[in-house]
Amino acid sequence: MGTAVYAFGLHYFVISNEFMEGGITGIALLLNYIFGFPPSLTTLVINIPLFVLGWRVLGKSSMFYTIAGTLLLSFFLWLMEHFIRVGWIEPFRTEHDFFLVSAYAGLTLGIGLGLVFRYGGTTGGSDIVARIAHKLKGWSVGRIILFSDAIVLALSLFFLPKEKIMYTLVAVFITTKMIDIFIEGAYAARAFTIISERADRLADEITNSLDRGVTLFPAIGAFSKQSKNVVYCVVARSEMRRLKDLVRAVDPRAFIIITEVHDVVGEGFKPLS
Repeated sequence: MGTAVYAFGLHYFVISNEFMEGGITGIALLLNYIFGFPPSLTTLVINIPLFVLGWRVLGKSSMFYTIAGTLLLSFFLWLMEHFIRVGWIEPFRTEHDFFLVSAYAGLTLGIGLGLVFRYGGTTGGSDIVARIAHKLKGWSVGRIILFSDAIVLALSLFFLPKEKIMYTLVAVFITTKMIDIFIEGAYAARAFTIISERADRLADEITNSLDRGVTLFPAIGAFSKQSKNVVYCVVARSEMRRLKDLVRAVDPRAFIIITEVHDVVGEGFKPLS
């Protein structure tokens, strides 16, 4: 499903308006714009030597989902090319509102890649190169992918208007945000760590007033050398103000640390599945 959504977004929004992408997909798009090569074929051909290298360096189990994801992506790209060729799908083309195109391109590509990544797959390309370099040299995977994307986008400046590349960056930004939502979870809550002399009373008040679970951690003050309990509680964003007011009412001198948490699973949040 993820590769199907990605292939749709690539043809319907990106290719039809001559936008770009990073990595191997970006190289396939450049070859399509310059020579007319179909992305379904070039994506697969470029990935084949990477498959062989990754199979030897990373191992069979590590490469299985990568190969499956890449083959499925090539298949759905070919399917989209066929649907467009016979007229079953009319790509979205515009000469004016490129920001709308970049927004929806980022949305669909992000949903597609988010689904692929969430369930352990990849679409090959620069991801394989990055993982091999990380294993052999210890280089950062994220930096290698970012570097490869930057090289491809820089090369595209010789063939495409710079405005298209700038709109592509907007699409890439939206894509990364959508991937984060799918991997980390759309439901972002807040975790409160509260250091207070009245921790036990705070725990009772939070339990009774907010109906939220509370955990007490034993701690020792480094300066005072006194033992005390630390309150830990996770609440929805809409409950942040109520919890702050409650803490202020019980102990105005309490020390509060608030952190953002993602994909909260358990009672009162998303059910465990």
